[in-house]
Amino acid sequence: MNKKKALICGISGQDGAYLARLLLEKGYGVYGTSRDAQVSSFHGLASLGIRDRVVLESMAINDFRSVLQTLSKVAPDEIYNLAGQSSVGLSFQQPVETLESISVGVLNLLEAIRFIGLPIRFYNAGSSECFGDTRGAPADETTPFHPRSPYAVAKATAFWELSNYREAYGLFALTGILFNHESPLRPNRFVTKKIVTAACRIASGSKEELQLGNISITRDWGWAPEYVEAMWLMLQQERPDDFVIATGQSHALAEFVAEAFSCVSLDWHDHVIIDPSLYRPTEISIGRGNPAKAEQILGWKARHMMRDVVRMMVEHELTPENK
Repeated sequence: MNKKKALICGISGQDGAYLARLLLEKGYGVYGTSRDAQVSSFHGLASLGIRDRVVLESMAINDFRSVLQTLSKVAPDEIYNLAGQSSVGLSFQQPVETLESISVGVLNLLEAIRFIGLPIRFYNAGSSECFGDTRGAPADETTPFHPRSPYAVAKATAFWELSNYREAYGLFALTGILFNHESPLRPNRFVTKKIVTAACRIASGSKEELQLGNISITRDWGWAPEYVEAMWLMLQQERPDDFVIATGQSHALAEFVAEAFSCVSLDWHDHVIIDPSLYRPTEISIGRGNPAKAEQILGWKARHMMRDVVRMMVEHELTPENK
């Protein structure tokens, strides 16, 4: 019996690496794409010790011909699209690139799946940023979108593209609307990794000060290796449907900061400077998800909460090979 083949678009990122590991453990043949697979570092795959077990392909997700060629060559059973510009903050500086890499990329994948005609199951990475500010109400699958960043606008566009193709052409396509999820594989440009690495450097003797923007915002933070399990579960259902993935708990960024410094026996007040220039033009004050549908239908429930996530990130940062 031939084993299933999965294609992960955006495999070089945090979620791509953890998802690749999960699928390999489940016996999949795993393929991953990058714009130029010959020069990409694939640090995440290497750090998990699985780079040599993944077949890497070059694919430009904004180029329909490139997408069609890759899908025709691999003929995957499942596609996980995690590609596109992934930083909310950076999207304010690069709105056009953000919109194109996310919305055009998803449209190309959907159209290529329709064109090829194979029974491919397609997972697309949505974002809780699409909900905007719900004033503290936990967002679920019925909550209206009110995007407040170019990144969120792009993700909302991709969501509706996919919904249209699912209804119009009967594709097995769905969106996972994931709230914030972190791990040691987060790039340094993400504020959570910035906080953890700074706290560890200061604990090791650095005299630096950590500059942050608005730390009163609250977010629903989970553990990335758990969230990729939900992605896989979505594609194993009898029919395609969209799901919110979250812990259901929300914490202020100040709490995240305090926990990180507490893990290294420091008081964050002594080392953090608030810089108003780091504030975003528009911001979501409270982010919280309601994952009840995922628990009921997928049997998925977050096992690690914010403080667990911070502790595990700090512990990883303090290991000898990362010092």
